[in-house]
Amino acid sequence: MKDYHSVADTVAGEIAAGALRPGDRLPPQREFARQRGIANSTATRVYRELARRGLTVGEVGRGTFVRTASAGPAPGAFALTGTADGRIDLELNYPVVPEQNALLADGLGGLLRPDALGEVLRPVGASGPAAVQESSADLLAAGRWRPDPARILFASGGRQALNAVVSALVPPGARLGVEELTYPVVKAVAARLGITLVPLAMDGAGLIPEAVEEAHAAAPLHAVYVQPRLHNPLSLSMPAQRVERLADVLLRLRIPAIEDAVWSFLRDELPPLAAYAPELTVLIDSLSKRVAPGLNLGFVVAPAGLTGEIVAALRSGGWAPARFALEAAHRWQRAGTVRRLVEAKQRDAAVRQETAAAHLAGFAVQSDPRSYHCWWRLPRPWRADTFVAAAARHGIGVAPAAGFTVGAHHAPNAVRLGLGSPRPEVLSRALATLAQLARSAPEDLVTD
Repeated sequence: MKDYHSVADTVAGEIAAGALRPGDRLPPQREFARQRGIANSTATRVYRELARRGLTVGEVGRGTFVRTASAGPAPGAFALTGTADGRIDLELNYPVVPEQNALLADGLGGLLRPDALGEVLRPVGASGPAAVQESSADLLAAGRWRPDPARILFASGGRQALNAVVSALVPPGARLGVEELTYPVVKAVAARLGITLVPLAMDGAGLIPEAVEEAHAAAPLHAVYVQPRLHNPLSLSMPAQRVERLADVLLRLRIPAIEDAVWSFLRDELPPLAAYAPELTVLIDSLSKRVAPGLNLGFVVAPAGLTGEIVAALRSGGWAPARFALEAAHRWQRAGTVRRLVEAKQRDAAVRQETAAAHLAGFAVQSDPRSYHCWWRLPRPWRADTFVAAAARHGIGVAPAAGFTVGAHHAPNAVRLGLGSPRPEVLSRALATLAQLARSAPEDLVTD
């Protein structure tokens, strides 16, 4: 039977990843219990726990909703401030550098002229203009790999691209292999489409290729979703030998790969899986992390044999791109703006990692020196659920491991810290607080 803490952690992870958005209404508790395969009494405790953590709010006669703003920190030794509502967000992870707005504004002037505006506000298909495909190939290039511009499709965002690709490649009721710790939005997409997620074992080098073979031998996999570069939440990047082995397995078994490359711009010297198995790999990327959080433009690099299905999914889902976003990205890429932002964020991530390493020295923290997140295996006697709740009481949001865990596997006793959103000085204070919290006894700080 599922523990209510683990179910609450899963929902908290979905909120942190954006699968559940502020203002979204949760289903009635009986329906929630049926959807999650738990008892009605467990669902009641889950809803109470989510409210206790400040993640949801109940409205009489209307239901339970994801909070649009969390309450400020409770008074106490570790209370912090730093955001408008008093909460420091280490859950969502949207990096912004100081020069970002000025750089982006410089590239938009030409689009705002009356003669140009009428053109860029017209509808556009998933393939976009050829000139934008060409500049996007340069934007997505990594290592010595550069995608064929003709193979690039566009979506209205990274999540929309993911929805379209999964629905195109994996029919309802079929099996999608995923790393045993994975991006929570994939879990939400699979649940909506009626797809079974199959957890695949990992080690210190990332996804184990033999795990794909074993899962496929048990029952066919229609596709494998994988994050080879700066895996979320673990920050792992597969060594070249591991990527080659994975590509060999996928090619031999003829299993398509869905490669999530959203964070790979921070390690753009490493070629993607798509460079090793281009005929079976669909690469997904977006501009939300690389350029700006609110810039909704997704990229899909698709093999010729899969393009038709993906275009159809983008069209039927209403996930086609906006021409304005395409033209803006095209101008920023040609002007070198994207490159300057990428380099600035690579430097920024390195500085934030140094801050995290200094404050969390002595703890079991896994990351990459150029990543915007880190994975913290908590010290005993802390549990992830009590630590998340205690952090929330002091005005800090962190993402529990259960939100990233697939299937019935026991969630690691860990949290993911997103380092990209707070201002540097606020991040430093938050990490200092979390370190002090972790060195304290849970019973001294958390009450039921």
